[in-house]
Amino acid sequence: MNVFLDFEASSLSKHSYPIEIAWVFEDGRSRSFLIRPLATWTDWSHDAERIHGITRAMLSSDGTSITSVADEMMKDLAGHDLHASSPSWDGKWLSVLLRAAGRPRHALRLRKSDDLFADTAAFILGDLAATIDLVGLVAQVIEASEPRSPAHRALPDALHELKRLGLVTAEATRIAGANASRDPGVR
Repeated sequence: MNVFLDFEASSLSKHSYPIEIAWVFEDGRSRSFLIRPLATWTDWSHDAERIHGITRAMLSSDGTSITSVADEMMKDLAGHDLHASSPSWDGKWLSVLLRAAGRPRHALRLRKSDDLFADTAAFILGDLAATIDLVGLVAQVIEASEPRSPAHRALPDALHELKRLGLVTAEATRIAGANASRDPGVR
């Protein structure tokens, strides 16, 4: 099953680490955790804190241990297709989390959400997909669905990716239906 995953992090520096993770399955099931940092994880950006609103105190009091988060991830996510809007960043933080928990850093792998969106549209459009700019279709849906004030929290961001999948599905279905009504011989 497709799963959308998102992280919030201490900063965007090379020493950054994950502080929140959430994932949402295509069927709507979801999980979210604040992550209690290791004592050796000291990187922190006050600018990032202002954006996501997660404080060090919140992580200390409400954060879940890295090992517990990794155990839940492995239990819930192994064998599923994982997607993220920014797999280079989210993949970095996934790797940091897994390694810190003593798991292989590639135990779970991320794929770019946009690729799933394009594949989904292509499947719905069938032979018609060859005549459609799928990258443009996906970009158009993403641009139209961009929130005015993003949450910058892991669960709302993961849920937004699931919403985009639904919007791409609806747009591809609309295009396929419009084409079929113009040319009843096309399926």
